[in-house]
Amino acid sequence: MPQILVRLIEHLQADDLGMPELAALISKDAGMTGKLLAVANSSAYQRHHRNVNLEQSLVALGTDMIKTLVISDSVFQTFNNFPHSGSTDLRAFWKNSLGGAVIAREIARLVEYPHLEEAYLAGLLHNVGRLALLATAPKEYAYNFTARDDEDLCAVEQRTLQITHAEAGAWLIERWQLDSFLADAVLYHHEPSERLESAHPLIRIVRLAHVLSSHPDDEAAVREAAALCGIDGEQAAQLLMGAARQVEKAAAHLGIDLAGADDIPAPPAYAAPSLDPVQQRLSEEVRNMVLVSEVGQSFARQQGESGLLEAMTRSARILFDFGNAVVLLENPTGHALVGAPTQGSQRIAEFAVPLAKGGAIAKSALERRPAFIRKDAGNDSGSFGLAEEQLLRMLGTDSLVCVPLVAGARCLGVLIGGVAAWQIPYCQRRERFMQSFGAQAATALETMLSERGHARRQLAHVADEYREASRRVVHEVNNPLSIIKNYLSVLDSKLARQEPVSTEMSILNEEIDRVGQLVSSLADLKPSDAGPRPTDVAKVVDEVQRLFRSTGFVPSTVDIAVTMHDEATRIEGDADVLKQILVNLVKNAIEALGNTGGRVEIVNRGHVNRERQLYLELVVSDNGPGLSREVLAHLFSPVKSTKDGAHHGLGLSIVHSLVKKLGGHIACRSGRSGTAFEILLPAWSGAAGTAVALPARALGPALGAAALGPALGPV
Repeated sequence: MPQILVRLIEHLQADDLGMPELAALISKDAGMTGKLLAVANSSAYQRHHRNVNLEQSLVALGTDMIKTLVISDSVFQTFNNFPHSGSTDLRAFWKNSLGGAVIAREIARLVEYPHLEEAYLAGLLHNVGRLALLATAPKEYAYNFTARDDEDLCAVEQRTLQITHAEAGAWLIERWQLDSFLADAVLYHHEPSERLESAHPLIRIVRLAHVLSSHPDDEAAVREAAALCGIDGEQAAQLLMGAARQVEKAAAHLGIDLAGADDIPAPPAYAAPSLDPVQQRLSEEVRNMVLVSEVGQSFARQQGESGLLEAMTRSARILFDFGNAVVLLENPTGHALVGAPTQGSQRIAEFAVPLAKGGAIAKSALERRPAFIRKDAGNDSGSFGLAEEQLLRMLGTDSLVCVPLVAGARCLGVLIGGVAAWQIPYCQRRERFMQSFGAQAATALETMLSERGHARRQLAHVADEYREASRRVVHEVNNPLSIIKNYLSVLDSKLARQEPVSTEMSILNEEIDRVGQLVSSLADLKPSDAGPRPTDVAKVVDEVQRLFRSTGFVPSTVDIAVTMHDEATRIEGDADVLKQILVNLVKNAIEALGNTGGRVEIVNRGHVNRERQLYLELVVSDNGPGLSREVLAHLFSPVKSTKDGAHHGLGLSIVHSLVKKLGGHIACRSGRSGTAFEILLPAWSGAAGTAVALPARALGPALGAAALGPALGPV
């Protein structure tokens, strides 16, 4: 667009354009200055046959005429620069455009719309999409450029070019960075009147201006469009009569010859015979296959990750008409998509989309399907969140297309392109092509990352596992070391009394072996490949009870009681893991009772049916003061402990992870009467399988902790 029009619109939107500002603006454009001087010295304004300067010319013309001439001449300059505009008879087009502009301004004046020049410009541009289509596809659109402007024309345009002139005009106005309401007025000027009842006033004004300038004889259409603006039939007729004179006057001032414009026939829209639908679809699929193959070869030739990412975004912009594009890749943990920096978009590396938080982008990656995101969809659908809003601003657009990068069964990330809202239907029709494009890009990306990036992510993951394992081992080693320390004290006393110590030596050997096993576990982070094996719960509980009773760790004021079930005694899992769980819980219970004493109970409540799986329920409880609501709410999370000494708050976090490792569930109940940890562990099935699965008609009672849910938080 000419700079003078851009500056004029800026001043008009700021509402601060007086005569001095107009004069300063026009004086910078020699062509516009000459145009205004010529009009001011014409017979319409100058009766004394003497030349006037620019300032006198502006005074003679008046502010309204100056704005009209600047807007009109700037737009026509732009139109004349369109390809093929010089080889086509544009008289009818100019007349229709001027008619729409003049009528739109008069309607705006009648309904007291404050921005008269905006209405004039919208009317002048309402059919600019027809000129754009002629410039883009002269061979396919030459006949329909002169066709009657109605809904049939839009249908033919959509069928032959996959875009209507209303959509093309709105796209062009957005590229010129004019006001969005102006683009909407052009986009919806063919919409049925009943859909525009609550639309922005400018949209309704342009709709009526279009009907009066293109279909003045269609009484029903005129009546409906006029009703949108609160105008009756007589006022509409007066608008039409007054517009004819103003169009002739404006054309004369602008030097546009409209003679014979009404003699140019306006035939009905015509679409060349279309291909057989099956043949057309086959041709499109073959074309897409060739394109995808070429794209894949292009990606394979790229050197380095940055080169591949550049090729991906560049190809997407060309193939899908994205205004801009970025790539988000899955992070090493697989919990989020993070920005992949490319040339010109380095700050995208600071952007992340958590997959667990939902939203259209996360959903596209998880479901491995393209997503089409419109800003005007709002938050009602739950798909438009903060991440989507940030990307819209980052890409400078009002809609997004999200293409997942899927290689085999894995989604490596997404490619996100910015498009205008009207382009969304076109992109949706190419969804399969986009999926094929994403697959080729993902295959190339996976090949490149397999040697370097994937190994780096694995290394980081292993390092995290080692750090976590180290913390766990440091905590768990404290339990057998405490037992060993206490037993050494007992051993010293017995030796002094010359009593037998074979039992204590056996326990010391067991605990030393357990320390060795815990330290050795650091060398192998992978779970054992051994199949499931049964564990006798009663035997493990007896060992734990014996450990605590035989040492000085249990005060004389604390009683440990055990109640075992006669039949339900075996679970599926490792005995050492169960022992670790019980040692931690019993130790915590003893510490909770403190010096005041009390009772610790370990109870086997038998079998529990939870969601058609059979479990054995163990409960470790105490009759201490209970846990506060804040502590209970954040149980099982690894945070700083409030206990005295070198504790790290990992005990219950480790208990929770060990229970989960056994395939079980754990919950905590606490009140003034004490605290109880209720554990469900898979019952032994009697075969090399998993926990016992019950038939659908089994109606066993929901016992004990059948409705347990994992708790959260530290202790």
